[in-house]
Amino acid sequence: MVDLSQYLPILIFLAVALGLSSLFVFLPMGVARLTGTHNPNAEKLSEYECGFPAFEDPRSQFDVRFYLVAILFIIFDLEAAFLFPWAVSLKETGWAGWITMMVFLAELVIGFAYAWKKGALEWE
Repeated sequence: MVDLSQYLPILIFLAVALGLSSLFVFLPMGVARLTGTHNPNAEKLSEYECGFPAFEDPRSQFDVRFYLVAILFIIFDLEAAFLFPWAVSLKETGWAGWITMMVFLAELVIGFAYAWKKGALEWE
């Protein structure tokens, strides 16, 4: 028989988290309905961006180059996120940590050169 009493604090934590998140979501909506601030009209329901109507259909497709640049940004941003902890712990990791990071950076440089050669960074 498994003792499930050890999971009781986790269950209580999940119940409190679910209760609070539901309260934060649904309480403002209920208060707005009860106090009368919920009064939709055509002006309130109209679509706008930055204070003026949208120029084109909001469901238009983006160019695939936008996604390529975004993915490349995320990859090289993560590279910077890995460099800081490595630099802080370089004394403890020694030469093995330094060689490992140089291999990692070499792989990223090769990937960057490949993306540059393929024209993924070109924006016309």
